[in-house]
Amino acid sequence: MSKAKIRLSQKEQELVIDASFILTKNAILEKVKLLLLDVLENQKVILQSPQLFLENDWETLSAKISKGENYKGLPYLILDYPRCFGNSSIFAIRTMFWWGNFFSITLQLAGDYKKAFEEKIIRATSKLAASNFFFCINEDQWQHDFEATNYLSLTSINNNELEKYIREKPFIKIATKIPIHQWDKVPDILSVYFTQLIEMLET
Repeated sequence: MSKAKIRLSQKEQELVIDASFILTKNAILEKVKLLLLDVLENQKVILQSPQLFLENDWETLSAKISKGENYKGLPYLILDYPRCFGNSSIFAIRTMFWWGNFFSITLQLAGDYKKAFEEKIIRATSKLAASNFFFCINEDQWQHDFEATNYLSLTSINNNELEKYIREKPFIKIATKIPIHQWDKVPDILSVYFTQLIEMLET
């Protein structure tokens, strides 16, 4: 029995013979990594004198940049700083580039860190809402898109509902995003958001 031929569309044929497409993509991702390293330097300056009650975990909070090719079919890079991923407790601020979509910055807390900071987050929700932050309502804390099944704008959640989410969910994720076309402004914008998150946790 003959198998059906696997055919390429005209666009696919044009791309598969064009090595410059992949080379350009690789060059772009390298520039994204360099941009994230600049972002990291800004974050280190902001975080020089933290008072976040992380006790002896500071030595584990070194930065890490992760790279992948397939978050929902598209390449991505994630900068975690500070970061502490334990068996049950998580403290991380994650800066993400997702090809074709956005840059984002996310505060992710679980376990003891979630318990330590949830009251401060409850007090700060109005300020976060004014800065266009979103709250994760998903049961899976490892999803990063801003679809309505994953994140809701803090402006769209009433205070009682939000407080219930914060107290009852096993994790907290608060995030906002920046359009990729704002590339030149991304480091400065991310620094503003990072500072806001750190100041909220220190208050």
